[in-house]
Formats: sequence, structure tokens, C-alpha cells
Amino acid sequence: MSSNLSQSVQSAHILVLGMGGTIAGLAQNPQDQPMNYQAGQLGVNDLVRHVQSAIPDGIEVLSSQIANINSRDLTDAHLTSLGLAVQEALNNAQVRGIVITHGTDTLEETGLFLQAVCGKLAHRLGKRVILTGAMLPSNAPQADGPSNLLDALRWACTAIDNCPGGIYAVMDGRGCMAMDLAKRHAQSLNALIQDSPTSSVGLINPSWLAGVKSVQALWDEDLPIPAAGEWPWVEILTCHAGARPETLRQWLGSKAQGLVIAGTGNGGIHAAWLAPLTDLIDQGIAVVRTNRTGAGATVQDLPEIDLPSCLASGKLSAPKARIALQLAINAAKQAKLVGKPLTWQDFFARIADLPEIR
Repeated sequence: MSSNLSQSVQSAHILVLGMGGTIAGLAQNPQDQPMNYQAGQLGVNDLVRHVQSAIPDGIEVLSSQIANINSRDLTDAHLTSLGLAVQEALNNAQVRGIVITHGTDTLEETGLFLQAVCGKLAHRLGKRVILTGAMLPSNAPQADGPSNLLDALRWACTAIDNCPGGIYAVMDGRGCMAMDLAKRHAQSLNALIQDSPTSSVGLINPSWLAGVKSVQALWDEDLPIPAAGEWPWVEILTCHAGARPETLRQWLGSKAQGLVIAGTGNGGIHAAWLAPLTDLIDQGIAVVRTNRTGAGATVQDLPEIDLPSCLASGKLSAPKARIALQLAINAAKQAKLVGKPLTWQDFFARIADLPEIR
């Protein structure tokens, strides 16, 4: 096994892309205070080296560092770099599969992003891209990073029950489509997949696999990756009791291009927000309505809630809806440049309307 991209690559291999995170973190006092740590301290080469003896024979592994950050500090530019690296690796005939080590705080945003910009390419080429991370730093007792990385490596290259190429995630012995990730717990080792439709890494559930295939059948065109300095400015605002109209009015005249409203219940919007929100829509700001509950779809076509041109997020959480809206605004801009009469609503709906795996 090798783990250095500078080497001449002449044979088929798994590529591990490092983004940092807790999986690459170090605690100062791991025995007594494992959660007092700094993320992104070890390089991806070190992570691979630590599991080298357990990697099955015949699997060559190379690695490349894209970033080494705490994922709460993830930027648009980081996503651009990662997306381009994944596209390049997928188009490399020597790459059998791709594993991405990443912090868990924003792993769900990255999962949705990669599905939207690389999902069709990965499926067409029959290659798996596997996101993984850890809830405990690398030097903590019973650190979960090594086992998660090994599971991801195996799933990236093994013909497991005919599981097709695509964008997946692995943690705590379970796997899911990366777009279904959602961090629902602050400490649990399965924090990102405990409420997601998952299957065992070792034995794929047939009903889950059928759901995966239904999603992939409908995802027929990847969206363009925005250049590092061209991501649309989109913010998330949470609706709540006592919401004030000033919260929205301050965005009038700004350079923001979109807002995601995390509403109450089924994405309800406080009455005090309706007038300024209408003004923002008239100004040309794209608005998506989602909910703050953490579970359940936000449905469209509710007359007492929906505003003209505003879309509901479907099953997308607020963080995922924000990424989807950024990509949709950018895709509409690119379509306009080549004379295609498509709107951000057209592109957003492609993501939000994908079937939900149960």
C-alpha cells in the first residue's frame, strides 16, 4: 500500500481525500478529556497509515490533502476545491473509488453538494464516493475514526450486493446516501446517520438499495460547480415567537441572492415577516421555505403559507436547502448565458423533488 499522491500512479487504487475534522483531531489529555481537542491536526497520510495493517491485501491506497480544518469553518471555496478534485478523480481510469475524510459538523452540506454536482458522474462511471468522519479525536480511547475509515475504504472498492456507483457516507458500521446525512446528536457515534435511511456496511438491505436506485434513476444531470468566488450569497433565518420584521428588512438592498426560512411546524412564517418577505421576493431574492423541526418534509402549495415564487424544501433541512439554493441560483445563471430559459426554481426542484428513501 502507498499513501502519497506524488508517486507515479500506474495501477488501480482508492483515493482518499482529506478535509480535516475530528477524525484528524488531537486531544491534549485524551484519557481524561477526549472532547477537549483541536480538529484537523493530522494529515490524511497519517490517517491512512494508522489503518494500513488492516487494509485488505490487493487494495492500493493513495491520498491527497484538500483542506485540514474544523468543518464548522467550511467555506464555499473549500467545496469548490473538493468538488473539482472529486470530478477529476472520478474521470481518472486508475481510481477505483474515492473516500473523503471530513468533519461531522457540516458533513451533511458536503454530502448534498457532492450528490448535486457529481452524483450522475459517479453513477455513470460505476464508482463509489464515500464520505466518513468521526465523533472522537484520533488519539481518544476507542476512537471511532479508524473503523469508519476502514469501512469506507472497503465500501469504496468492494462489490457489495450490487450497490451501484454514487455518493455515499459511512459511520458506525452503517451506510447511507450522502444526501441523507443529518447531524441529529452532539455526541453519539452515529450522530449523522441515526435518523437517516441506512443499511449495514457489510450486508446491503434490498429495500434500501431499491430506494437508492430510484433516486439515481431520477438524478439525470449534475449541476455546475460554482467557481470559488462566484457562490451566491444565501443565508438561513429561523422563524420564532416574537419574530420582528426588522430581521428581514435589513436584507433589503443587500447583495444577498437568496434566503432559506426555517419556519415553525410545516415551515410556517410569522405574520410579521410576510410583508418584508414579499418585498424581498419583489427585489429578486430567491426564497425557500423549510422547517426548524429537524424531521419531516416541508410541503409545497399551502395557500396560507406560500408566497409567490417561494418554494418549499421538501425533505431538505435548512443547511441542505441553502446549498441546493446556492447551486440552483448558479445553475440558472449559467443556463441564461447559453440561452436556456431555466430559473432557479427549475434547478432547486430537481434536488428537492428526489424521492425519499424509507
